Amino acid sequence: MSLLLQTPRAAVRRLLRPGAPSPLRDRVVLVTGASSGIGEATSRLVAERGATVLLVARRAETIGSLADELVAAGGRAAAYPCDLTDGDAVDALVERVLAEHGGVDYLVNNAGRSIRRSLRDSHDRFHDFERTMAINYFGPVRLTMGLLPAMREQRFGHVVNIVSWGVQLKAPRFAAYLASKSALDTWARVAARETWDDNVTFTNMRFGVVQTPMLATSSQHYRGLPSLTADQAAARVVRALEDRPVSWNIAAGRAGDVLNLVAPRLADYVMSRSARAGRTTT
Repeated sequence: MSLLLQTPRAAVRRLLRPGAPSPLRDRVVLVTGASSGIGEATSRLVAERGATVLLVARRAETIGSLADELVAAGGRAAAYPCDLTDGDAVDALVERVLAEHGGVDYLVNNAGRSIRRSLRDSHDRFHDFERTMAINYFGPVRLTMGLLPAMREQRFGHVVNIVSWGVQLKAPRFAAYLASKSALDTWARVAARETWDDNVTFTNMRFGVVQTPMLATSSQHYRGLPSLTADQAAARVVRALEDRPVSWNIAAGRAGDVLNLVAPRLADYVMSRSARAGRTTT
C-alpha cells in the first residue's frame, strides 16, 4: 500500500504487469558523475533496461571507454565530457544534448563532492563552501534548468537528485557539504510543485553511507556503520527512475527528521555527542 501511495502510476503498472518492460526502455537518460561509483553503476543498469544513456563526467577517456563497452554489449550510450562547475560548459552540454537527442526524459544529478571538516578548521577555508556549492548545487541546478523546458514541452520528465541522509540529521563537520545538498533538496521540492501540471517530477535520494571513491579519503570514520555498495545504490536509483517517488530515505534519516522537529535541542545534544565520538554521516 505504501508503494501505491508514493508512486501511483508506476507502482500500479509494476503490480498489475510484473513482466512489463521497464519504463526506461527507449527513453533518454542522462547521468552525471558517470565515470565511477553510483553514476557508473546506474549507467550500466539503465542501459540494460533499454534506455539510451548519456554519460557526463570530467574524465573524457573514462566515460568514453564506458560508452564503448555499453554499446559493444548491445546498449545505446554516448559520452559527454563536461566540468559541471563551469557554467559555460554546462550550457554547451545542454545545447549539444538537445540538438542530438531532442531532449532528455530522465536526469540523474549524481556528480558531487563531499568534505568532512569542522567549522573550527574552516575559518580560513571559505573556498571549501564555494567549491562544494559549485558542484553540488549550482551545477545540477543549471543543468536541470537547461533541460527542463524540453521536458515540460514534451509533458514528461523525471529528475533524480543524489543527496544525503545528512540533510535530515544535520551532522556536525559537514557544514559545507550538507548545506549544498540541502539547497538542492529544497530546490527540487519547489521545482516539483511548479512542474506538476507538466508531468515533470523529482526524487531526492537521501542515501546513507555508500562505498564509492568519494568516500575513500575518510572511510575510517564510517567503519561499523551500515553501508551500500555502488551497485546496491544504483539499483535503488533505477527503481526511483522507474517509480518516480518524491523521496527515498533510510530509517535513520527519517528518525532524524522527527527528532529535529519534536525535540531540536535534544537533537543538537545527540549529534554533538556523536561528533565527539567520531560517529558522523556522509
